[in-house]
Amino acid sequence: MEELFDGLLNDHLGFVVWSTVAFLILLFLLAKFAWKPIMGAIDERERSIESALLKAEAAKEEMSRLTSENEALLKQARIERDAILSEAKKVKDSIIAEAKEAAQKEAGRQIEMARIEINNQKAIAMADVKNQVATLSLQIAEKVLQRQLEDQHKQDELVSQLLKEVKL
Repeated sequence: MEELFDGLLNDHLGFVVWSTVAFLILLFLLAKFAWKPIMGAIDERERSIESALLKAEAAKEEMSRLTSENEALLKQARIERDAILSEAKKVKDSIIAEAKEAAQKEAGRQIEMARIEINNQKAIAMADVKNQVATLSLQIAEKVLQRQLEDQHKQDELVSQLLKEVKL
């Protein structure tokens, strides 16, 4: 067994030594040529990630600020819209009230003008009726007088009667 152990140890000891030497050379070469670039790339990647995270955080804060500003602007716009609508309603109510008042005044004026026109037409009609009555009365009186004055005897009686009525 000892032989087996010596053989394994001797055969394996050379392998272990050469493996260790090769590993140390590889480690030296990696440390000399690859370690700094790998670590630099890792550091660069780490800085890049940190920078991206900072930018993302800044963007998040900016979005939060913009959202807040947008909400404030929206609230202000709603307030202004409500004020404009309120003012428009007041103006509308005022215009309607003025229109009603003007319509009432115009209606009153037209009614008064109609009354005046009616009274004028009534006065004209009354004057026309009076003229017609006077004309008819004159025509009737003329016909009555013509008949009475046709007879000489009736004329004498009329003159006598008129003289009696007139007292000097």
